[in-house]
Amino acid sequence: MKAFGFLSFGHYDLSGSGRIPGAKENLRNALEIAVGADELGVNGAYFRVHHFAPQHSAPMPLLSAIAARTSGIEVGTGVIDIRYENPLQLAEEAAQLDLLSDGRVALGVSRGSPEPVDRGYEAFGYHPAADDPKGAAMAREKFLRFMAAVDGEGMATSLPLDQQYPRMYHPDVPVPVMPHSMSLRKHVWWGAGSRDTAVRAAHDGVNLMSSTLLTEANGDRFEDLQADQIRAYRAAWKEAGHQWTPRVSVSRSIIPVTSEDDMRMFGIGGDEGGIGYIDDGQATFGRTYTDEPDKLVEQLKKDAALLEADTLMITIPSQLGVDANLRILQNFAEHVAPELGWEPNTKGTVTGYPIAESS
Repeated sequence: MKAFGFLSFGHYDLSGSGRIPGAKENLRNALEIAVGADELGVNGAYFRVHHFAPQHSAPMPLLSAIAARTSGIEVGTGVIDIRYENPLQLAEEAAQLDLLSDGRVALGVSRGSPEPVDRGYEAFGYHPAADDPKGAAMAREKFLRFMAAVDGEGMATSLPLDQQYPRMYHPDVPVPVMPHSMSLRKHVWWGAGSRDTAVRAAHDGVNLMSSTLLTEANGDRFEDLQADQIRAYRAAWKEAGHQWTPRVSVSRSIIPVTSEDDMRMFGIGGDEGGIGYIDDGQATFGRTYTDEPDKLVEQLKKDAALLEADTLMITIPSQLGVDANLRILQNFAEHVAPELGWEPNTKGTVTGYPIAESS
């Protein structure tokens, strides 16, 4: 691990009870957490996107606001459910964000996870085929179209010259969406929940954002399954012959306990994760780390997947507000991260580990 950021689900209150922030306060808190994290040297501010739920949904306004208020931190998603997206519009918005932020983007996309409504993407106007009940094939088609747009391929055909307004193109030529960001291709990540989807991400030539769960359950520990997934991804990347070095991230719930207040709020020990049931099948979930810093360092140095990844995303309890979350990030930055190889955002852009060293 050489970099870490925070991953926020952005839970907010719908009842107006005031026990946790409402939507407006939640968004403002997310902005202030990111600004404070940037000052601490944290490398990334990432947001999980869910629809039809009191959590983060449309990410681009928030990411743009963070990019405008910060100078070093990477802004991104972990992940966008591409079933809900117009791939060309997403490519335009992502390119603008990449240009405005000087390339500080990590745009994670995926097929999406189970949700609280029945095929919510259909309400957004996107209807998969009858033999595609979860929209996986539709998501794949949209992703490929999105990446073609990111790469600057023609997405529409120009009119005859006398019908164009304004007159800009030769007749009948392919025209890309605009603007185009030369660096955006290297800032797209696929959120993979299995070994197969990780290998496919490698062949597609995008970075790997390994999920908080894996749709495998063979009795191995989550971190060992995830380390195998990362190695398979890097082997497939090398086989595909891409001419640049990708990045790999993993997510963990980690809370350093450094005070009596921390002890009262979070306790000690966390949980061991384990096997659960999701999306019509068994899955292996990661553990939660809650302990004193020296013990966290000892535990995390045994986490095989964390050692393989260049970037760690720490899931934060965003509903606790700005101060509590910045304390978690500061404690991790001061007492834990340096022992794991962390380089703060003042060191510049994060790069992946060379494939030859890890495969």
